[in-house]
Order: sequence, then C-alpha cells, then structure tokens
Amino acid sequence: MTGGPIFLLLKNFWYYVLHSTKIIHTFAPVLNTTTYIFFMKFFKLLLTTLLIVPALCRAQQEEFPDSAATYQLEEVSVQAARVIRKADMDVYHPSQESVNLSSNGLQLLTKVMIPSVFVDEVMGTVKAQGQNVQLRINGRIATVEQVRNLQPESVKRIEWMDNPGLRYNDANFVLNFIVSNPNTGGSLMLNAMQMVDVLFGNYYGDLKLNHGKSQWNISLYYKPMVSSKVHRDYKETFTFPSGNVLTRNETPLGGKIKNYQASANISYSYIKPDTTIFYAGISGWSDLDNLGRFVGHLSLSDPELGDIYPDGINLINETGSKGVTPTLSLYLEQHFKRQQTLVVDFSASWYRGHSFTNYLETQPKTGDYITDIHTYISDCNQVYSLETDYIKQWDKSKLTAGVSYNAYRNRSKYRNLDNEIFHQWQDKVYLFGEYFHNLGKVTLSGGLGAQYTSFIFKETDQGSESWNFRPQATVTYSPGGANQLRLNFTTWQTTPSLSETNIAPQQTDGFQWNIGNPNLKTYNSYKLDLRYGFSFWRVAGNFNISASTSPKAIAPFLFWENNKLITTYENSIGKQSISFSLAPQIQLIPNWLIVSGRVEYLAERTRGTGYKLYNHNWNGSVEGALTHWNFTLLVQYEKARRSLWGQQLSWGEDVSAIALFYKWKDLQFGALVFMPFSKYDQGSKMLSKWNSNEYHLRLDYRMVGLWINYNIQWGKQKQQVNKLIENDSSVEKSSAKSR
Repeated sequence: MTGGPIFLLLKNFWYYVLHSTKIIHTFAPVLNTTTYIFFMKFFKLLLTTLLIVPALCRAQQEEFPDSAATYQLEEVSVQAARVIRKADMDVYHPSQESVNLSSNGLQLLTKVMIPSVFVDEVMGTVKAQGQNVQLRINGRIATVEQVRNLQPESVKRIEWMDNPGLRYNDANFVLNFIVSNPNTGGSLMLNAMQMVDVLFGNYYGDLKLNHGKSQWNISLYYKPMVSSKVHRDYKETFTFPSGNVLTRNETPLGGKIKNYQASANISYSYIKPDTTIFYAGISGWSDLDNLGRFVGHLSLSDPELGDIYPDGINLINETGSKGVTPTLSLYLEQHFKRQQTLVVDFSASWYRGHSFTNYLETQPKTGDYITDIHTYISDCNQVYSLETDYIKQWDKSKLTAGVSYNAYRNRSKYRNLDNEIFHQWQDKVYLFGEYFHNLGKVTLSGGLGAQYTSFIFKETDQGSESWNFRPQATVTYSPGGANQLRLNFTTWQTTPSLSETNIAPQQTDGFQWNIGNPNLKTYNSYKLDLRYGFSFWRVAGNFNISASTSPKAIAPFLFWENNKLITTYENSIGKQSISFSLAPQIQLIPNWLIVSGRVEYLAERTRGTGYKLYNHNWNGSVEGALTHWNFTLLVQYEKARRSLWGQQLSWGEDVSAIALFYKWKDLQFGALVFMPFSKYDQGSKMLSKWNSNEYHLRLDYRMVGLWINYNIQWGKQKQQVNKLIENDSSVEKSSAKSR
C-alpha cells in the first residue's frame, strides 16, 4: 500500500539532485502560475549561487586568517563562526560573553541565536517553523524547565538537528545541550519572573548534590497565570443542505484565562565513566487549574431566527482541565570493548484528571436558556515505554539498531453520558537500523524503520492494526570552510490520537457534534529536503527547500445528519507542501551586536471528501541582542506560520518582546515588555463548505515584568547523566470539545 509513493520518491531521488527544478515542477499544482514561473527562475539562480558562494567563502577565509578551518571526522569547523557543520547536525559553541551574561540554559540558547530557532522565554516555548522543538540534555529528552535549570557554565555546545535520524522517531527538530563534567560539588539556582500588571509569572529552583560517583537532583517549578484582559474574535457561517445560510457574528464582552501549573522532580544517578551509567528519576506534573472563559453577544443573519431572537443571543463558553501526571524513568548504559554500547531505557506515566466544557446561550432580556451544554470527562490513562539500542562505532562509520515498545491504556468516563465508560488500548512496536559512513567531503547515511500499530475500543471491539515502513537516506557534501550541501529523504508515521478515534459523542453548540472514527489508519508522510548551510566572515545561516507529501493524512470531515453538523475524522486524499526559507545570523558588531532571523514562503494543498484547498503565506521572525558592560538588550518579533491541515488553517502565537538584563556576580536582574509593538494573535480558520469560521485569541494590553535569578556553585560535583536514547512516555488525555 505504501510501496507506490516510496518507490516513486526513491526513483526520483538522484533525479532531484541533478535536476533540482523538478521539485518545483512536481509541486506545481500547489502554486499558482505566477508563483511557479518566479520560483523556477529563482531556483536556477540559486543553483548557480550554490556553485559560486563556496569559492567566495574560501576566498574570504584566505583573506581573514583568524577563520582557520580544522578538519575532523564528519565535520568541518570554523573558529570565528562558532558553528561546526556535521553531516547530521549543526554544532554551536556558546561564546564566553554569552555564558557570562546568561543565568540559565534557556537564556543561553536565546543569546546563541541559532538560525530558524525562536525562543519565547515569557511563554516558555522553543519553536522552529512554527513547530515545537524537542529538547534534550546529553541526549535525554528534557522539558523547558529542565533546560532553564542548566548552569550556563556547564553547557559546552548545543547540537541543532533539523533532520533527526530514525532513532529520534517522530521528532521534527531536536536541540541537544551537551553538558560537561561540572567541577563543583553542588549548585543552587533560584529564578523568579513576575508581570507587574497581571498575575502571571514563572518560579523555579534547582539543587544538585554529589557524593562519590553519585548525584542527587531536586527541582521545583510553579507557574501562576490569571488574566481578565483577553477576548476572542469569532465569526462563523453555516450552510445547510437546503441551501439556507446562517451567519453568527460574536461581539466580545469579556474573557478570562487561568492557568496554574506546577512540577517537581527528584533523580539519582550513578556514573562510572566509560563503563556504566545508571539513572532513576521520579517526577510529577500538575495542571492545578486551567480555564478559558469567553463572554460574547451573537448577532444572527437569518431573518427567521432574527424574528425569534430580535435582541440576539448572549453567549458564555468555558473550557478547562485539571490533572496530575507522575512519571517514573529508569536508564542503564553499558559500554563494552571495541566501541560497543548497549542502552536500555524504561519509562511509565500515569494521568489522573478531567476536562470540561460549558456552552450556554441565553436570551438577553429574559435570561432563558436557548442552549445548555455541559461536557465532563474523567481520565485514568497510562503509558509504558521500553527501548533498547545497540551502537557500534568504527573510525569513519557508525551503526545504530534498536527496538521499542509503547503500550497506551486509556480509560475515560463521561459524566454527561450517565457516567458511561470507554476503554481504548493502543500498542506500538518500532524497529530500526541506521548506518552512517564518512568518505571525506561526502558523508552517506541511510536506514530503515518499521512500525506496527494496533488500537482497539474494548466496549465495541472496534479498531485497526497496520505495519508501516520508514526508509531514510542522506547525502552530505562539505566542500570546505563551514559550507555544506545536504539532500535528505525521510519518512515518518502518524498514528490516530485518542480524541480522533474516541467514539463518545460530544455536543459543542446548538448545531454541532464531534464523534471520533475508530476505523482510522496510521498514515505515512514523505519529505525531500535540500539544505545549503553557509558560514563566512560574520555571516552564518542556511537556505532550505522542502517538499513533502502525506497521502491518507488524518483530517476533520464534516457532514449534516438530522439537522446536526457532525465533525468526525477521515483518512483524506492527502496533503502536499513546498517551502523555501532563508535563516541568516549576522554579527554586526562582534561580541556586541548579533541579529538573527528567518523568512519562509509556504505553499500547501489539501484534498479530502468534497474539498480541495490551497494555502500560500509568508512567515518569519527576527531577533537582535546587544551586549556590553554586563548588560544585554534583547528584541524579538515572530509572525507565526499559517498552516493548512484538512479544511482548517491554524497558526500559533504572533509575539514580540523587549528585555533588558544586567548580570552582577551570582545575581541577574531584568525587566521585559511583552507585546510592545505588535498585536498578539493566535487562532484558526475553518474553510469547510458547511461551516466556515475564523477565531482569534487577543490580549488587550502589553505586559511588563521583572526578572531576578540567583545562581551559585560550590565544592566538587560529578558529571550529569549522558543518556544516548530516550523513549516516549507521553500519556494521552481526553479533551472536551468546544466551538
């Protein structure tokens, strides 16, 4: 079933290398005629540039002797550029100035300013091309809070992977912080960030203690957030099978967002260098109180309904959740002779909590209910994950093979359905092998993964099972300096989520219902990526062209049934996309002023039952850091990517920020302004012929905050655990549907 797309892409693999304009030609249906002609010309110009620029870069390096190149296995490094381009990653070495002026790992990442990576310290997110970046510390998956708890002095390099290999499974992007052996016996970090005009802050602390080959680590995190200065803009149009049209325009009358979160972690590690590493950790994450409440007034376009409700309709829409997720992690790494390593990783997570939605429509004068919907779901979900990898290294090559097993056991009780209980079981087995070989200026890597997926609803005995294969191949050419050309072909699988397959019906308003589809199938995605990385003089960055296709992609499917608009899910015809992005970093004033940015053009097409849709948009970000006299001035702006999936166009946060920090010994003080010169926007747009709507979440003000950090080290400390793998134990949660 997957042989057709795989064979076609592999057949054209080298044809794309020799005739790269074929990429644009293949995706011509996604582009309009003018755009197609423009990019055909642009691409030919690019190919010429790719041949000329490396020669110019080598000339620049000869002119500036301080940019001496050092040749190593799998890499070419340039001291002045601070970046080492390997076949499978870019490696950034933080400058001493950045380390001295940073108080934690996340702030250090901000100052390194990796092209394509956007760090939002206020919201606590790290993204690339609008997608979340997987964070790791010495190879072990980490949270943003754990990255914040890193001592800047201990971070020796940061590895950026925009084409992770098979052992990273479904990760789109990976940032791996390599932490060296600390030379102190303990460390304490305390941090507080609080907005002065709203209850919104971040508080965390981290303590490390060492004895012999052992290390204990305790960390705490707390985030309070309550804001009444938010609203949503919402407008929707329903088209009935009869041809009648109803438009409901929501005028915002107020809103409130409440989000209290907390986490705690305690871990123990035993480290005998080059022989044995053992790690055990227990952590807990809690959504203490999560609520979104919006109040509005609906005006109706339908004349008949206008006569029934001459004053319109008042609306209250609430969604929220509470829950706790404890996690157990165990890790063993054993080194053998002849550069052989065996790694075993186990993790288990449990989720206990609930989610709810309240949707109320009332008549303005009488207060009588028109629609009164309450959905309440209690979850008791578990996931168990085990992975084993074997790694063998030679002088110029490496072999990695592994197998993993994930078991999901979900139990949901619906209070609004007379406490009816639904059980869903899902099992995933993943096997892979990957080989890497260096041939001097050319590096080759390839591998094959296979995934078995099975899920079933116990109450109805409905479900499905499937095998999916994941080939991957990469060719990297490094002509010299820090310039690199890389062609990568990769595939991945996406399994249906709990909410997409859950058969329990959920009513979202007076018209709409949401019902999952238990017959959904896991689908494959295929991606071809051409990347040119450059670094010369004071400029570094990369240029990317990516083309992807996802046949049978899971997408929402809408239809009318007995005057009800049902939203379910289908394996659609699929999605195709092509993007062009440029992400440079420029040292305008060495060690003083650095500017980094990204600009991307994205074209997409989705097709499913009864629709064929297109999306074209520009997006990007820019940030600048000015450092001097222990001060750091940081300016950021991001316009999020607008991405089409099925019939829905959605986007993340359009944000901006200005921050000023001052470092004095072990203390750092700072002030920041969130959204100083742009309008906060996060939302979506439905493009179905039955229901078209547009949703925007807005902030009605600019937030001003204060920051203080205390960071101290003492004594003699052992190294932290360097986990080579980390399996996925993310537990699924139900989500009460809302308009």
